[in-house]
Amino acid sequence: MFKMRVLIHTVFGFLVFLTTHISFAEDYPNKPIRIIVGPGTDALARILSEKISEDWGNPVIVDVRPAAGGIVAGDAVAKAAPDGYTLLLSSSAYTINSVLQPKLPFDFVKDLKPVSLIATIPIVLVVNNELAAQNVKDLVSLAKSKPGALNYGSSGNGTPAHLTAEMFNQATNVSIVHVPYKGIAPSVTDTIGGQVQLMFSVAPSVLPMIRGNKLRAIAVTSTKRYKLLPDVPTVIEQGYPDVVYGGWNGIHVPAKTPPEIVQKLNAEITKILSLPEVQAKVEAAGFESFIGTTSDFESFESNEIIRLKKLVKSANIKID
Repeated sequence: MFKMRVLIHTVFGFLVFLTTHISFAEDYPNKPIRIIVGPGTDALARILSEKISEDWGNPVIVDVRPAAGGIVAGDAVAKAAPDGYTLLLSSSAYTINSVLQPKLPFDFVKDLKPVSLIATIPIVLVVNNELAAQNVKDLVSLAKSKPGALNYGSSGNGTPAHLTAEMFNQATNVSIVHVPYKGIAPSVTDTIGGQVQLMFSVAPSVLPMIRGNKLRAIAVTSTKRYKLLPDVPTVIEQGYPDVVYGGWNGIHVPAKTPPEIVQKLNAEITKILSLPEVQAKVEAAGFESFIGTTSDFESFESNEIIRLKKLVKSANIKID
């Protein structure tokens, strides 16, 4: 009899829990939603916020907190109430930080849950116009003929540009020397001026210089060609299939957010990204939209962290 009462109470408790969560999800959202943005542009957050607000008739606020390379923004969302009203515009900075900075105030994998991968950002290999390298083969030959003589700039240690260049060094068996800068702008300036000979950069940061013939693009590190630079081949096409990396942006929520709300957010983001006018805005900002499930994003995140751990260990990469 006692066991029966325990079973009845357990089942009843589960039904109450389930009913509450379903009701909560159906009622969601009924107050303003906040998208917290860490490092990088807030363009994608504003595109999403406008459309979500239109569809749901609910204010969506974009809250930019770029301090500490995304740690402040990530911590704020990780510690927020898991109710779907606080979202993180996540980026490649978070997977990188999770590998390079083990003592963060939050655990990116355990404390935050992926909702949707919304866009990827191709990384472009650009060289100084005076460098005698028209393609990757030329660059590799030049680097091997003059070991240690070529330098590449980046926006700092542990950035996507730095990691991509080290991936390139390993895959091509060359030794191009890293020169870290405090930000992307001085790195671009010195590549144009010839103080460093090349750099890997997220595409939007160097597109104006490529179009203005101030830098020459010789490759992209994505799996396919970049729509805004259709004549620039991938590194894969040029013989190095292991050089695949790029920036990305997605949406994360606190880990204990009810799955019904996570799926409702994913469905809404999928709907928005499927609109031709939204895809045009995303591409105009230099990104390439990505439409997928929460499971797709979970797999992407997991694989990204595995690859980064391997790269960081083999290249002995450390942050300042």
